[in-house]
This record gives sequence, structure tokens and C-alpha cells, in this order.
Amino acid sequence: MTGRGARSTEEERAGAPELVPDHPLAVEFIESLAAAGMAENTRLAYRKDLREFMAAMAARLPKEGGGPDLALVDPLAVRAFLALLHKKNAKSTLARKLSALRSFYRFLERRGLAASNPAESVATPKRKKAQPGYLNADEMAGLLDSIPQDTALGLRDRAMFETLYSTGLRRFELTSLNVRDIDFETGFLRTRGKGGKERVVPVGDRALAAIRAYRERLLEEGPSVDTDGALFLNARGGRLTGRSVARLLDGHERRLGLPRPVSPHGVRHSFATHMLDAGADLRTVQEILGHASLSTTQRYTHVSMGRLMEVYDKAHPHGEGDAKASQEQTQKGGEGANG
Repeated sequence: MTGRGARSTEEERAGAPELVPDHPLAVEFIESLAAAGMAENTRLAYRKDLREFMAAMAARLPKEGGGPDLALVDPLAVRAFLALLHKKNAKSTLARKLSALRSFYRFLERRGLAASNPAESVATPKRKKAQPGYLNADEMAGLLDSIPQDTALGLRDRAMFETLYSTGLRRFELTSLNVRDIDFETGFLRTRGKGGKERVVPVGDRALAAIRAYRERLLEEGPSVDTDGALFLNARGGRLTGRSVARLLDGHERRLGLPRPVSPHGVRHSFATHMLDAGADLRTVQEILGHASLSTTQRYTHVSMGRLMEVYDKAHPHGEGDAKASQEQTQKGGEGANG
């Protein structure tokens, strides 16, 4: 295989040590993560991280029990490993590798196979906090109004993205919704966020109407549809996945020709931004979004600062609007004195 993609892959591999077979203790560690319910993608990433680490340590340390002697690893060795990879890996990737090592050594400590955790004292690479993209209110309205509603799938997409924008749910929270989680009488829905923590979120009238229209069409086309199962279904009648939600949103954005398309998280960001622009309290937005820390919610405030300054200038006695009014009044007074 040749070409740009092949060269890119070769470049990425150039900074990493050649992988070695899994260390027996690493295998046990990964199995323990599976038993604890860790996501498969994260386990696969941790496994790759540990194989790279073992390969790097094999060049530095004597062998013991099917691999490098892990009891001899110190913070300096961990830093050397990260330094070996830093040119070809993003800081977020290096942070994950360090997290994998910390977790691995905690596992070894519990087993009595390591006296200390050499990765614990190594500073996590500082990541630049990228702000997720968002749409302004007109762009969001245009996107939702552009979704065709002449089929059950079109009605589903309209209902789904109306709900996403109306509630600020995370993508997995959206796809986890069941019909019984929506209370049409009170205008609230019940969702389970990170860590399984449950919260109740208000739903706008447009989203509720879109959900009702979608579910009514489903029942017309297939009376056997489960009225208490998944709220949003794929074309085969199963629960829609998060990946499908992202793909469907991307398709609608491309068809509309949005100048800056966003992900489902960007719709959540748009919700938070528009709430704050309209004067919503930061604590209220935090509660609706399900953020454990207010500092997480504060990430969304940067895009509302322009709107905040506009309100300040118009409302505050010493704002720009008042200054302009005073200046105009002074000019009129001067003209009257000269007349």
C-alpha cells in the first residue's frame, strides 16, 4: 500500500517502540477492566499502550516473568517512555497512556507485585481545551426546519434533533431514551447521565410535538411497535446508536450546506450557549446539562461574552449606551445655547 495514508501511518509508527507480545500481568489487568465494565474501545487502547510500554522497558530493564521486570520501573523510566512518543502523539493521547500506566500499577500494588506506582508522580501532559463547535440560533432553526418530514425516518430525525437541541442531552443519553422516559403531561424527560446518575430535564413544546408526530406515524405504519421500548428506532426497528445519530446529523448539515457543521455535542453546546445568551443562570444550565462541576459549564460562557457586553452596555448606567445618550444630550444642550 502506498500513498498519503500509508506514509501517515508509517510516520505515526516511527516514534513508537516496536510492539511485543502481551505481558502476562497486562493480560490479567485488561481482563479485570472487562470484568469491571470498562468500554471495549478503552480496553483496546489501554492494551496497545501497555504493549508499547513493555517494548520500551524491554530495552531498559532485565527480564522477569515473561517480560521486563516491572518492579524496577521508576518515574524516570515512565517520563522517558512518554518522551519517546511525544513527537508523534497528541497530548491527549499521551495523557491516556499515562492514565493506563497509573491504573496498571494500581492493579499491581493491589496484587502485591509493586511497592509503589511510578506513574503517579509523573505530571499529566497539559491539553489545550478545544471548544466544541456550535451553531447560532438562526443556523440551528434552519437546520431543524430543513429536515424533511414526509417519512417516518424524516419525522424521527426531526424529533431526535429537536429533542437534542431542546434538552442539551449527551448523545448516549439521547439514544438511551425509552418511550416511558417522556412525560408529555408535565413536559419533562428522565435521563441517566455519566455514572448512571439520573436527572429530570425540561423539554420544549416543539420537541414534544415532533416526538408525538414521529411516534404516531410509527404506530400507523407498524401497529406492533413496542410502545414502551426505545424512543428513537433505526430502519430495522432497533435502538438507534450514537454513531448513527452523528452520521444522520452530518448528512442533514451537508445537504443544507452549513458553513461550519457540528457534531451532536455541538448541538449540546449550542443549547447551552443560547440558554446563557438569553440570560439563563449558570447553575440552572449546569443542572440541565448534568455537569458535576460548575467549571465544566463555564466552558460554554466564552461564546456568550459578546452578548453579555451588549446587555451590559444597554443596561448599566455607565455602559456604552448611556455614554452615547449623555453625549447626544450634551450636544443638544450646546446647540440650544448657541441658538
